[in-house]
Amino acid sequence: MVRIAGMASNRGRNLMHIQDRRPGGAELGVVLSNDPDAPVLETAEKRDIPTEIVEQTDDMDRFEHERAVLEALSGYDFDLVVLDGYMRILSSTFLDEAPTTINVHPALLPSFPGMNAHEQVLEAGVALTGCTVHVVTNAVAEDGSLLESEVDAGPVITQEPVPVYEGDDESDLKDRVLYEGEFKAYPRAVRWFAEGRVTVDGDTVTVEGDGGGSFPDRRVVSDDRVRELRYGENPHQDAALYADATVEEANVVDADQLNEGAKALSYNNYNDADGALNLIKEFDDPAAAVIKHTNPAGCAVADSVAEAYEKALATDPMSAFGGIVALNRECDAATAEQITDSFKEVVVAPGYTEEALAILREKKNLRVLDVGDLGEVTETLTEKPIVGGRLVQERDQQEITAEDLEVVTEREPTEEELEAMVFAWQTMKHVKSNGILFAKGTETVGLGVGQVSRVDAVKIAAMKAEKDAEGKTAEGAVMASDAFFPFPDGIEEAAKAGIEAVVQPGGSVNDDDVIEAADEHGMAMAFTGSRAFRHD
Repeated sequence: MVRIAGMASNRGRNLMHIQDRRPGGAELGVVLSNDPDAPVLETAEKRDIPTEIVEQTDDMDRFEHERAVLEALSGYDFDLVVLDGYMRILSSTFLDEAPTTINVHPALLPSFPGMNAHEQVLEAGVALTGCTVHVVTNAVAEDGSLLESEVDAGPVITQEPVPVYEGDDESDLKDRVLYEGEFKAYPRAVRWFAEGRVTVDGDTVTVEGDGGGSFPDRRVVSDDRVRELRYGENPHQDAALYADATVEEANVVDADQLNEGAKALSYNNYNDADGALNLIKEFDDPAAAVIKHTNPAGCAVADSVAEAYEKALATDPMSAFGGIVALNRECDAATAEQITDSFKEVVVAPGYTEEALAILREKKNLRVLDVGDLGEVTETLTEKPIVGGRLVQERDQQEITAEDLEVVTEREPTEEELEAMVFAWQTMKHVKSNGILFAKGTETVGLGVGQVSRVDAVKIAAMKAEKDAEGKTAEGAVMASDAFFPFPDGIEEAAKAGIEAVVQPGGSVNDDDVIEAADEHGMAMAFTGSRAFRHD
């Protein structure tokens, strides 16, 4: 464990932040100040951190004071010295005797060094500032005078950018740089030292593993606000839309809204439209999907988008009310006529015929989005902000073919069942877990979505297929499950509904019992070998 000697002349907020977070297991072993009234001393004592005070008296020169500081620290065990607003320029007298000493400067070095960094930033009119964590090097001549060019000139360990906004003053920058810059960069640097990843060699700092790749050690994300939204998920929540200008893939953020006068898209509209668009990108043949609360109410692939939409809608027309429609082909008049037969919030497609637009525009508040050519999927990562951080993962781009499936039952699936299995699995990736999907051919029949019990998801899918689907039935359908069946009860419920084939990941300790249940009911079952959870 790395122990830190912290040195501060005022509040020492970075030191306390580091102590509270203990990056890499590092912790403060002592806090020293040259000012007996420094608030950091009381704050440290409340955390049971030992403190020392070494004032520079009138009869002390700089070097004598530094020797006194070293003497005060000599009774403590520490591996790293961390400065935080320590208002003394250190010389080699201290630096040669102490372990590596680091400091944080409230600007991006080498620009804007010195005491008045925020003032310099504002005078320069730059749009970006930040902070710099660097190794402290000698900036004092032999006679005790300062070497101005050497102040804040030590090798950089890490930096954090912070935006400068119109109307900012020094107080604004001070707070933003502290909370958005220093509170990120300083713990990061300490963690690297604690993990033994930092090598300091003269004027060079090397951090092992601080490279790129899909998951770099640090991420800098800068998005631009493109519009304020009417509200968030609920009317009492404010919301805004930010855009990433580097994204080349077809997306709803950049989509043109073709019906002037319609109300703007809401937070939920964008979220659902994104989910709908991502689903229909799964298919090369004409496909349509209806999304409600980011879950498919229905999805189908057919010879035309009109036919695909008809089959998708028929899965659950009741739930499709007020939903989002996505197409992976140009919307024609026949499809537009069907869409406007019932209330929909948004239509997303890679283009519209003039006839289709005329029909869709008759619905005053039906938002019509043109995402352009769907092209290739280029975004490889997805992310979800959580309190205190951000989860980042690879996008689920798994695809299966009939040849990839491992048949585990006595009965082999038919060609039609294999086709339904592949379609169901590509659609299942977009169903919230626990998710169950019934399909025939390349159309959904019933869905059980977002359940905490897998057997309940089966029951709901069966109920939806029998009660809400139009012209469809679960009898003879294929069931897809986004994760393994922990018990045979899900298979028993599927059999009651008339399911004749199952595709699922496999991998349960009870797989043998589940397979046995399928065999007893004459079902075919195939394993994909990978699950398709979707939790948000």
